Amino acid sequence: MTDASAPDARRGTAAFQRLDRELVSLGAPNQQEPPLALWVPGRIEVLGKHTDYGGGRSLLCAVDRGISALVRAREPDAADERLVRVRDAKHGLTAEFALAPHTAPAPGAWANYPITVARRIAANFGGPLRGADIVFWSDIPHAAGVSSSSALVVMCFLALGAVNDLASRPAYRAAIHDADDLAGYLGAVENGLDFGPLHGNAGVGTFGGSEDHTAILSARPGALAQYRFCPVTFERAIPLPAGVTFVVASSGVQAEKTGAALDKYNDVSRRLRAALESWNRATGRADASMGAALASSPGARTRVLAALGGARDADFAPASLVERTEQFDDESNHIIPAAGDALARGDMAAFGTLVERSQVGAERLLHNQIPETRALVSLARGLGAAAASAFGAGFGGSVWALVDASRGEEFRSQWGEAYGAAFPAAAAHAEFFVTRAGPPATRLA
Repeated sequence: MTDASAPDARRGTAAFQRLDRELVSLGAPNQQEPPLALWVPGRIEVLGKHTDYGGGRSLLCAVDRGISALVRAREPDAADERLVRVRDAKHGLTAEFALAPHTAPAPGAWANYPITVARRIAANFGGPLRGADIVFWSDIPHAAGVSSSSALVVMCFLALGAVNDLASRPAYRAAIHDADDLAGYLGAVENGLDFGPLHGNAGVGTFGGSEDHTAILSARPGALAQYRFCPVTFERAIPLPAGVTFVVASSGVQAEKTGAALDKYNDVSRRLRAALESWNRATGRADASMGAALASSPGARTRVLAALGGARDADFAPASLVERTEQFDDESNHIIPAAGDALARGDMAAFGTLVERSQVGAERLLHNQIPETRALVSLARGLGAAAASAFGAGFGGSVWALVDASRGEEFRSQWGEAYGAAFPAAAAHAEFFVTRAGPPATRLA
C-alpha cells in the first residue's frame, strides 16, 4: 500500500466529506482520534483467465474506480472494544459483528466479506484486538469482474490491520514481508486456505487465488504487472504505450460469486484441481499446482496431457480435464509472455492477436462466456479497439478494450450505444467507463 498526501481528482475530497458525515451519524466513539482514510481500487485482469489459483501467470493493472473509506478505532478497554461496524454508505447498509475467531459467517450477503476478514485476523494474530467503525463508498461495478469483492476484502484488512498495528506483531512478521505476500495471504483469507504458518478457516466460498489482491496492492501506474502465482511472484512491469487507454464495459449481467454463479465459477477451478490430482496419481508425484506440474520437466506438457487422456475421475470426463489444462497452459505459458513482449516493443497488432487467442480459449475451453460478453468483444474490435477481452470469473462480468486515448470518451459512447442496440435488457444495467492503468491501494493523509 502506498501513501499519498492528498487524494487525486478521482478520489476527491467531496467523497470523504460525505463519509465523514456518515461516520458521525454512526455515533462512532473515540471522536478525538482522527479517522484513517483509504482508497482501494478495482482491477483489470488484462490476461490470466482462471490461471492464478493453478500457479499460472496473469497480466494485471488497477483502475481509477475504487473504494473510498474512513476508519476510526473503537475506544480501548471499552465494553464493545472488539465490535466492528461496516457501513456501505452508497446503499445505506450496515453490518455489525465481533472481531473474533468464531464470528458466524453470512453466506450470500455482502457482509460475509468483512466478516471473513475479521474472523481470520482474530484467528491468526495474537494479542489484544480493537474493533473499528468503517464507512465506505464504492464506484466499482458490483459483481462485474472488476474485483469489487476483493477490493472490499483488502479495504477491511487494511483498516483493521492499521487499527491494530498488525504489521508489528510476530505472527505477521513471520509470514508477510511485503505487499505481494499480503496479497497472497488475502487470497487465502478468501478461499479459506492456510498461508504458511497462518492457519485457514472458513473463507467466502470461492476456490480462487490471489490475482485480484495482487493487482489491488501491487499495481504499477501506467504499466501492466506480470505475476506468477502460488506463491505470488513478480516477473516484470510492462509500460503501456503512450497514447492508449482502457475502456471498461460491465455487461449488466452480474457474476455474483456468492450467489448463482458460485457453483459455475468453482466448477472451473475444480476441473483444474481434478486434472492435477489425476496427474499426481498417474505419476506418483506430489506437484502442488498445475503450473508446477507443467514446469517439472521440458516435456512435461505432453506427459500431463497423455495422463489426463486416460484419467478416471468421478466428476469430469478425460476430455474435459484435457481441454481445461490446455487452456491453462496456453494462457499462462504462451499467450501472456508473448503478449507482454509484444506490448513492450509497441506491436499492438501482435498484442491484439494474442488477446483474441485468449478470448477464444475462454469461449471454447473454459466455457465461461455468455452472449453479452462475446458481443462486447466483437463490438469493441469492430469499433477499432487495438485489443479487447472479457475478464474476471466469467458467466457475466466485464470486457476491457484498449483504444487510442484521444478517442476514449467517443469510443465509450459508441460502444455503449452499439451494445444497447444489441442487448437492451442487459444494457440497462451496464456501465462503461474510461480508465488509466492506475495506482495501488493508498493510505491518504
